[in-house]
Amino acid sequence: MTDAPYRLARVRPFDAAQGPLPEQFFVRNDAIDFDSPEGRLWQLVETPFPASFANQNSAFRDAWTLGATVAEEQFSFLAPCAPVNVFGMAHNTGAPGRALPPQAFHKAASSVIGPGEAIILGPDTGHVDPEAELTAIIGHPARNLTLENARDAVLGFTIGNDVSDRDAQKSDELWISAKSPDTFTPLGPWIVVGLKDDGVPISIVHNGTELSPATSDDNGWGVDEVLVYLSSFMTLQPGDAILTGFPAECRQITAGDEVACRIGGIGELRNPVVAGP
Repeated sequence: MTDAPYRLARVRPFDAAQGPLPEQFFVRNDAIDFDSPEGRLWQLVETPFPASFANQNSAFRDAWTLGATVAEEQFSFLAPCAPVNVFGMAHNTGAPGRALPPQAFHKAASSVIGPGEAIILGPDTGHVDPEAELTAIIGHPARNLTLENARDAVLGFTIGNDVSDRDAQKSDELWISAKSPDTFTPLGPWIVVGLKDDGVPISIVHNGTELSPATSDDNGWGVDEVLVYLSSFMTLQPGDAILTGFPAECRQITAGDEVACRIGGIGELRNPVVAGP
């Protein structure tokens, strides 16, 4: 293992053992080429969130023991963490957003799903847009961060999809019904530790068509500034996910669609869209 960027993932074996809680394990991959044979072989590691009860490994067993190597054919990727809090940043796009005070909104932790899981649109759901966002994952409890130490609180970055019901946003000034329905926060497929997050490309692929991209530099408020703002009034918890803003083009999603969020240096988060009851 080196000091170069590496990936951490939370996974579930296809042969998951039966028990009161579904199995989950954390794995690490140091391969530079994610699609290489080495990039598909992962090593079981201790949880990167030792202070979080929800982010512990299941009991090791059989081939699933600390340090063992497992192939992607043996597991499914879960959301890379189980957050206590999920935050997004309002109006955080370019100079117009920066002209306003920073403002966050809360997304329910129960809205989080993983790669490949379906975004479910209810019968009363209005116009829904996906938003591909560079997402900071908090590594340890953090309060009153400064621009000088804010990055120390970040374990790494993943891709977040801030699915948003635009019609509900118009009628719900707190955005709860617009942002927090079940399945409205896909995260994944993994956390990249050590990612250089300045100027990374951000885009959405809608039903195979890539929409106009942007970069993380197009957000109004930077990652460090967002962390300072949030930690000024609350303690950020291990595994918390902070979606930092969406500067690129989006397109309405409907049942039957597939949406993929792409971020340079991390990869692609792909989810189908289905109609719900």
